[in-house]
Amino acid sequence: MKVSIILIVTLAALAMISERAFAYPPGVGILGKSKSCMSCHVNNGPWADDQKTIVDILDKETMKSLRQSDGTFLLDAKRGQQRTVLTVIGRTKDDDSPLPHRNAWLYIDPTRIETNSLSKFAPGWVVNLQMACRLVGDKVAVYEGAKITVLPMTIQPLDDTLDTEIQLQVMLTKGEAIKGSGKEGMIGNYFERKINLKVY
Repeated sequence: MKVSIILIVTLAALAMISERAFAYPPGVGILGKSKSCMSCHVNNGPWADDQKTIVDILDKETMKSLRQSDGTFLLDAKRGQQRTVLTVIGRTKDDDSPLPHRNAWLYIDPTRIETNSLSKFAPGWVVNLQMACRLVGDKVAVYEGAKITVLPMTIQPLDDTLDTEIQLQVMLTKGEAIKGSGKEGMIGNYFERKINLKVY
């Protein structure tokens, strides 16, 4: 009995450590007050070209891109109801540069960067996954053969929610940053996209 309890506690501790390790990069961004990833990291990777870089947001139901003609994204939702989108980050299938190993992204309201709030998403919006750091290797039919990461995010506007604008900050990376010195040990490229949140 005692051995079983010790085993359960050990496994739980290892799971917590693992979760922290995978959440570390965007966690720094959400807890700090830096305006972007570039405050700590360098923009020196081989993936700087927009032509072969994928930064997209898809509606989970229709699998259609929410990108507008001006390059911004429109995330609209009915007040009080949930809407789920897929964040897709990576490189096209015809890219012959070295593959990024891990992609990190963060949806953030620039007006809330200086606040002490743990949620830097737009006020009045409930969101379940506003940041992530994920190994490349996911698949989605829209980008068949591409080297990407894909994760769902669900948003919900509340009674007092207003239309607003936020940023999607993205980094494609390879290597491992040295703790305390994010400019060493890792190469990466940084991208920003504008997101318009609209309630209807």
